[in-house]
Amino acid sequence: MRPKVAVAIKVGLVAFLLAPAGEPRAEPATPAREEDGKFFDAEGNPTYRIKADGTVDWYTYSGFRRYHGDCHTCHGPDAAGSSYAPALADSLKNMTYQQFTEVVIQGRQVARSGNTSVMPSFGTNQNVVCYLDDIYVYLRARAEGALDRGRPEKRDEKPQAAKDAEKACLGG
Repeated sequence: MRPKVAVAIKVGLVAFLLAPAGEPRAEPATPAREEDGKFFDAEGNPTYRIKADGTVDWYTYSGFRRYHGDCHTCHGPDAAGSSYAPALADSLKNMTYQQFTEVVIQGRQVARSGNTSVMPSFGTNQNVVCYLDDIYVYLRARAEGALDRGRPEKRDEKPQAAKDAEKACLGG
């Protein structure tokens, strides 16, 4: 086998092995309720709202911005993965909201076939922790096929509740 092909196969295998197991969601999320511009599913997990004209809610847009500020370095643009870390748009199909928050806050280390992969803890990074729900909502929209790659063209205005939460979290 040629060296480049062997490396590509190994990278794909590592990404597959690092993706958490579970049942994928059957259909895109439909918000069950809204609270101050933030949307939730029937289980109370944060979710997105994308209007018929393509306008995304503020938190989905904020999640896009925050993801590309801190996460894309390893996980690739638009959560599509890289040679270094798995595609979160795929991984999130098999992760619950609780699992996602645990991995981001605590980090994790996975050793398989003599290789060790490390997701560092972001539990003290305010640029991630203060916007964790936003990042999750963006990734969920990508995972469920509701949001295409690239910056959302239209977005809702930032709600006062988001401004207040940001100020409280960042201490400003």
